[in-house]
Amino acid sequence: MIGQAWRPGWATDEMAPAEANIAAAPRVGPGSGLDARFDRLAEAVQANCHITDARHARNMTMCTYLLEMRELYRWELGAAPTAALPQADVGPWIARREASWAAFEEAEYRELPLDDAIVDPFDVETVNRSLVPCNLVYGAGIGRFGKPQFFLGGLAREEWRDGVRILIAQREYARDLAPAPAALRQDTIYVRAESLRQVLWERAEAWGRRRAHGALECALDAHGFHSDPAAALESMVAAEIETLILHEQGEHRVAQEFSPAWELMLAGFARRKAEVFARAVRDHLADCTTTLPALLERDAAPSLHVWFAGFDGMRRELFPRLATAYEAWRAGDGGRALGAAAAVGAVHWRDVCARMLRLHATLGADAESAIEALAAAGARLP
Repeated sequence: MIGQAWRPGWATDEMAPAEANIAAAPRVGPGSGLDARFDRLAEAVQANCHITDARHARNMTMCTYLLEMRELYRWELGAAPTAALPQADVGPWIARREASWAAFEEAEYRELPLDDAIVDPFDVETVNRSLVPCNLVYGAGIGRFGKPQFFLGGLAREEWRDGVRILIAQREYARDLAPAPAALRQDTIYVRAESLRQVLWERAEAWGRRRAHGALECALDAHGFHSDPAAALESMVAAEIETLILHEQGEHRVAQEFSPAWELMLAGFARRKAEVFARAVRDHLADCTTTLPALLERDAAPSLHVWFAGFDGMRRELFPRLATAYEAWRAGDGGRALGAAAAVGAVHWRDVCARMLRLHATLGADAESAIEALAAAGARLP
């Protein structure tokens, strides 16, 4: 076990990244010499990140892939989200990274070295028993479309709410493509502030090209984005960490009712449509029972704007009533329509979740087609 006296240099001022410019010091990681034990651990975690990227990156759309590769390059460079990248270097870096994946695609995921112990990379609880006392946090699990995800980061803080452990990571020292800003694993919520910062900046950057009116513009205005984009981004990150926690708390409550049958159903899907639908429905249930009621109760207007800025795709297609309620809230109804929509949604989406699980229990492997039919007709809440 890594001892509590192990305090690597990310806790010191000299190791803090120079967030304001592209010339930031390289992030601590393999080969840093800072601490040999940390180097071995970070190298193993990053190797697993390379393996999962090598196996799954081709499943992304080209647009998403190029965007995520650009941001991975930014992360490896240690550049702030707001910093301009040397565009001439991005393409060659992508080509080198793709070539390097050939050595990882058939590799087995590495076990993790923790002093004298060697730990399975998916045994997150054992790893974090060693790392959390050292102000580190490790995450691993299966994400969208069966892609394993891994990360190693500095621990910003640890909390407990209603029996759920919350680990909030700041700077990350190993990560893969398309990192999820938050995840629930059993009774632990993982929030990744650095990955959240990336997502929020990508949205703001996209908005800057079109400057469309709507929820994101309202959110950016609320945080003073036009006068100080960097400060506004940090303000948004601080606020949206709480929104992520609320959502994952909602997910945890849903899990008390539907797990482990839900995870077994997801694992059996072979096509994307059924999984996208199932995840959208569960997200709606978590948000209607927890996230939206809490944000309304707290009068967290900027976070509501951010939430609706991300209300798109199948989630919006399934629940148009929620978009209408948001417009009523913006028009000054005091949140009555939003509260009513969330209450109706809590009942409806719980029923849809239960219907999917009944189909899976009855039809087994043949349930996927029936669930896709449910997505096409019968689940929408107008």
